[in-house]
Amino acid sequence: MHFNQLGLSAPILSAVAEKGYDTPSPIQAQAIPAVLAGKDVMAAAQTGTGKTAGFTLPLLQRLADGPRPRHNQARALVLTPTRELAAQVGESVVVYGKNLPLRSAVVFGGVKINPQMQTLRNGVDVLVATPGRLLDLYQQNAVRFDQLEVLILDEADRMLDMGFIRDIKKILAFLPKQRQNLLFSATFSDEIRALAKGLVNDPVEISVTPRNATANTVEQWLHPVDKKQKPKLLTDLIIDNQWQQVLVFTKTKHGANRLTRYLDEGGISAAAIHGNKSQGARTKALANFKDGSIRVLVATDIAARGLDIDQLPQVVNYELPQVAEDYVHRIGRTGRAGATGKAISLVCADEHELLVKIEQLIQRHLDRVAVETYPMAHPLPESKPIRAPRKPKKPKKPRADSEHQDGQRGVRDHGADQQHRNSERRGQGAGRADGQPGRRRRRPSGNRKPSNS
Repeated sequence: MHFNQLGLSAPILSAVAEKGYDTPSPIQAQAIPAVLAGKDVMAAAQTGTGKTAGFTLPLLQRLADGPRPRHNQARALVLTPTRELAAQVGESVVVYGKNLPLRSAVVFGGVKINPQMQTLRNGVDVLVATPGRLLDLYQQNAVRFDQLEVLILDEADRMLDMGFIRDIKKILAFLPKQRQNLLFSATFSDEIRALAKGLVNDPVEISVTPRNATANTVEQWLHPVDKKQKPKLLTDLIIDNQWQQVLVFTKTKHGANRLTRYLDEGGISAAAIHGNKSQGARTKALANFKDGSIRVLVATDIAARGLDIDQLPQVVNYELPQVAEDYVHRIGRTGRAGATGKAISLVCADEHELLVKIEQLIQRHLDRVAVETYPMAHPLPESKPIRAPRKPKKPKKPRADSEHQDGQRGVRDHGADQQHRNSERRGQGAGRADGQPGRRRRRPSGNRKPSNS
């Protein structure tokens, strides 16, 4: 199948061709026709499979022939969990909509709000936003949604992980009820399905990959190493393998800063990106990494979903994540769009339980590659056997005594129930297992309460 078979217009096909794409990914091939048909969509696919283009391309086509936005109005709203992802989606809107008379804006926190308010004064066709900053703009009357036609939740599972559920509910409350809803996510967790019940109407459900699966295009292995030896081993790996572009993940912001200083002092250009960095510093670090000005980008999990780097060759888990699902999202930064990639983890003995959870999640053991020059003082324990994933629990059947013979559900007398429970606690009326009536429990003679007489 080719893009020109999906019903996209000539201006959009031209922009897609300029990017060098001619064949849609599986998620794009299924999502684009459904969105063009005006249907609500729930779509799940691994990171790096083209979800952004899967909703951006049909969205632009739907908006191209509609009315122009009025002052402070937005015709389509894309909500994302992180600033980096918002910037990435905004860039896709600009690139694919370059031949269309549409206006777009990207708004997020960490930068001054006034320029964003000025951009919104003339109205936009597409607004890409993080939840917190969008609420700030709405409360200051900088944006309204009377003309809203489409709502898109991108990386919805990550938004729930980051605690945005309350913000999302506030936003949904002031949006018009009649709209098209698109929910894109890396996974369909139980929480996502619960959110979808109040969001999408009779959706087309698309799932092109197993839940929490890793891409086959990514080669994965680990190096067992003592915690204190990790900085030096990472340096050796970068130099010996002549890595020119490597994304390294740490658990903490301070850890990212320490590792960045260590690499710089060792002659390897590096920059850190995390929540304590200003938006300007984060944008600059990412730009320098993309253009090759620095070799190593050290990031916390805030960047696991928001970085889109063409042909990123390798990702290193300097420390394993606390949440096993984040491993999938981290290594999804490489091996994107059909390209191959490598994911290397440096694992010490203290991280054994985290490793077990990751291997259970992805249903495979990571190959262990020992480095002879790094003998371990504290060996990494062996992996545990992989268990079959648990099946969802079936709903419990109604109790037999709660049903009448005529099929009507019985109504319980809660007052009688409470009286029965009270009598059981007092030892009165409690039947024994042998069918004999229960006896009152008597206090030992030495502990009887004194009489008031």
